[in-house]
Amino acid sequence: MFYRRKFYTVKKEFVEIFNEHFNNTNLPNQLKHGSRLIGRWMKENEDDTAEIFAIWEYDSYEDYVEIESKIRSDQAHVERVRDWYAKNGGRDYVLKEYILEMKNEALISTVDERM
Repeated sequence: MFYRRKFYTVKKEFVEIFNEHFNNTNLPNQLKHGSRLIGRWMKENEDDTAEIFAIWEYDSYEDYVEIESKIRSDQAHVERVRDWYAKNGGRDYVLKEYILEMKNEALISTVDERM
């Protein structure tokens, strides 16, 4: 299995808009192409930001790469994402003003699989 964590630091004023976008746009498209969501969580910080992260599961790293390729090639999805950014001031504006940090990281298990 291959696991990844998608992590964001988002200004609190943008959290509702960001979560709605995930639930209505990104999650359905990820699931459509074979991603498996383990869960998605949020932690509010004291500095008017929130940390939002999701854990995803794939059969292998190669499957992850293939699924991501399909997602990026889905023109209807690409257009929905482009429209969402435009509605919120444009991609550069959103990434500068609202989404302060993004990480896409592989997760390595520390559990002895023989247990």
